[in-house]
Amino acid sequence: MTKHHGMTALKGIAAHCRMGRESSRDDRFGRLFPNLAPVYTRPDILSDIGAQGGPMDGGTNADRTDSVPVGHVFFGQFVDHDVTLDVSSSFSRVNEPSEIENRRTPTLDLDCIYGAGPEDAPFMYVQTGDFAGVKLLTGADEPSTGDAAADALRAEDLLRAPNGRAIIGDNRNDENRIVSQIQLAFIRFHNAMADKAKADHPELSGGELFEEARRLTTWHYQWGLVTDFLVAMCGEGIVNDILACGRRFYCPVEPQIPVEFAVAAYRFGHSMAPMKIQVQKGDTAFELFGQILGRGFSPLGDQRAVVDWRELMFVPDKAGVQRAEKMNTKLATDLLDLPFVGAGDESSLATRNLLRSNSFLLPGGDKIAAEMGRSEAEIETVMNLVGTISDGRIAEGAPLWLYILAEAEAIGRLDANGQGEQNEGLGPVGGRIVAEVLIGLLELDEHSWLGGNRNWSPDPAFDSIGKILVSQNAAMF
Repeated sequence: MTKHHGMTALKGIAAHCRMGRESSRDDRFGRLFPNLAPVYTRPDILSDIGAQGGPMDGGTNADRTDSVPVGHVFFGQFVDHDVTLDVSSSFSRVNEPSEIENRRTPTLDLDCIYGAGPEDAPFMYVQTGDFAGVKLLTGADEPSTGDAAADALRAEDLLRAPNGRAIIGDNRNDENRIVSQIQLAFIRFHNAMADKAKADHPELSGGELFEEARRLTTWHYQWGLVTDFLVAMCGEGIVNDILACGRRFYCPVEPQIPVEFAVAAYRFGHSMAPMKIQVQKGDTAFELFGQILGRGFSPLGDQRAVVDWRELMFVPDKAGVQRAEKMNTKLATDLLDLPFVGAGDESSLATRNLLRSNSFLLPGGDKIAAEMGRSEAEIETVMNLVGTISDGRIAEGAPLWLYILAEAEAIGRLDANGQGEQNEGLGPVGGRIVAEVLIGLLELDEHSWLGGNRNWSPDPAFDSIGKILVSQNAAMF
C-alpha cells in the first residue's frame, strides 16, 4: 500500500511510541512487557542462590570497577527515593502492579527535597527575610546550643526534630550517612540557586523566586542524571541511542514506574555497594553502618563522618576517587544476612530480590532479552553464567534481577562503539530498561529539562553530579 503524507510511521519520537499506549495511572506501578508470560522459579532454588556462603557471596574483599565512582551508587539510591515508594507489596502473595500504590511522584522533581512545598510544609523552609518560603532549612539554621562542638556538627547535618529524626521530604534519605549527606548537599544547592535566581532576577520574590530556584536545581540534577550517572551505569552507547533514536520499550501515556525497573533492573546497585567507605582524605574506611557513620536515622555524631565529595565523585581536579564495587553476580557478604530483618523473615538481600520476581509475575530475563532483539549467542552466554550460579537448575526463564547482574558480568556496559565493558555497568538489557525509564520520565514531564526546554544547558560549573555535590562541600574541605 502506498504511504501518503501523514501515514508514514514516525520513528524515534517518544510521543508517538507504538507500544504500551493503554491508559495508566501515575500513582500505580505498571509493566514494560505485559504480553510476556511470567516465570516461576522454586523458592528453595532462589534461597540457595542468595544464601550467605552461596554462589552470590562476594566475601569481604573489595573488587572495584575501573570507571564508576562509589558516590554514584548512593546517588542511585537517592534517585530511587525520588521516584518510587512501595509500602504494600508482599513476598507472600502475587502482587498486581496496577493495584500497588507508588507513594512518590513518578517524576524526577526532587520532591524528596521539597516535600509538599513551602505552603503545605512551612516547617522545612526559612520563614523570615528576603528568602522566606524560598530557602530550605538545615541543621545550620538551628539555634546555638552553647556547645561549640555540638553546633559544628549540627552545621553539617540535616534539620532534625528533638528525637533526632530528620525533617525532610522523604525520611528514607536519612537511612545511611552517605545518602543523608547527598540530601544535605542538594538542599544547600537549592539555596545557592535561590541566591543566583535573585541576583539574575531581582524582581522575583516569594513563590516566583522559589519556583525559579527549584527549576534551576531540578534541571541541573536531571542533566547530571542523564549525562553523568546514566552514562556511568548504563553505558554511553545506550544513552546516546535513546537520545538520538528514541525509546523503544518504555512508552506509557503518563509517567509510570514499571515493575521490571523497580523490582529488578534498578536494584543493580546492591551488587556495587561497599561495606566500608572512606569519606575524607587520609582517613580510614569506615563501616557503612558502624560507629562513625552511624546506624542511620540519627544525627551526625562525628566530624569524620562529614563527606568530602572529592573522595567519592569524579571532578576535574581530583584523581584518587574511591570506586564502586564491580557490577556482577556477587554481593558483599554482609548484605546476605541483614541484621535489621525481623526474626523468621528472609535476611538475604539477594534472596529477597529474587523472590520479588515470583511475587510480581516478572518474565524471565532471557525472554525479555529476546523480546528486545538481543542475539541468541548473547543470551546463551548470559544464561550459561546463570546456569553455573544455579548449579544447572535454571536453564531458561532466569529471574530478571539475576539475569541483569549476570549480563553485566558476562557482556558488560556498552561503550560509545557498542563494545562491552565487563563488570563496569549494566549490560544491554538492564541498561536499556534503566535508561529508557529514567529518560522517559523526563520526556513525559512538561516541567523537566527534556520535557520543557530541550535547548537548555546547565551552568558548566554544575554539569555533573560530582560538580554539584563538591560545590556544596563543607568549609572544612
